[in-house]
Amino acid sequence: MSLFGSPPDFDFSLSSTLKRNWWIVLARGVLGLIIGFVAFFFPGPTLLSLVTLFALYLIIDGIFAIISAVRAARHQQDWGFLTFEGIVGILAGIIALALPGLTVLVFVGLLAAWAFISGTLELRAAYNLEKDHGRWWLVLGGIVSIVFGIVLIAAPRFGAVVVSWWVAAYATFFGASLVALAFQLRARHSGSGKP
Repeated sequence: MSLFGSPPDFDFSLSSTLKRNWWIVLARGVLGLIIGFVAFFFPGPTLLSLVTLFALYLIIDGIFAIISAVRAARHQQDWGFLTFEGIVGILAGIIALALPGLTVLVFVGLLAAWAFISGTLELRAAYNLEKDHGRWWLVLGGIVSIVFGIVLIAAPRFGAVVVSWWVAAYATFFGASLVALAFQLRARHSGSGKP
């Protein structure tokens, strides 16, 4: 017996936690899609509006992640990664709201850092998720996050409209992958016959 516990038990715990909380994953995905569509169809708002919009998204998404972590903790299941992801999102959102005069470069740096951390945590969570519970949708979301961070670092001097499109593309693809994951989790949850 390992000092750190058995990986299969952890895998089952993460899968069952996500399965039971599929509606939170769905809410995060729908929120991402909404942010993506708003940024696509209204790319002309000032950078300040974009910072505020994305900051609110980060805070709300972080709150949903922490809700998932609390629900996992109540069932004595792993909650560390969800808590960390939620805290990082909330802090990034608060920093962006507290400093509305951020330059494009600082805002892009903040987005890039958040995308890297979020993407890495999504990939780590996917490693611990059972294959038939939507692992590949979580992998896709993590990869999209990391690629988004790389794109932001590679070309940080683009104007606010281009940053708006990047945010729109990222939020849309990430949101869509979470929606797909949520429906797969819901199907697994319904098939298990558990409330």
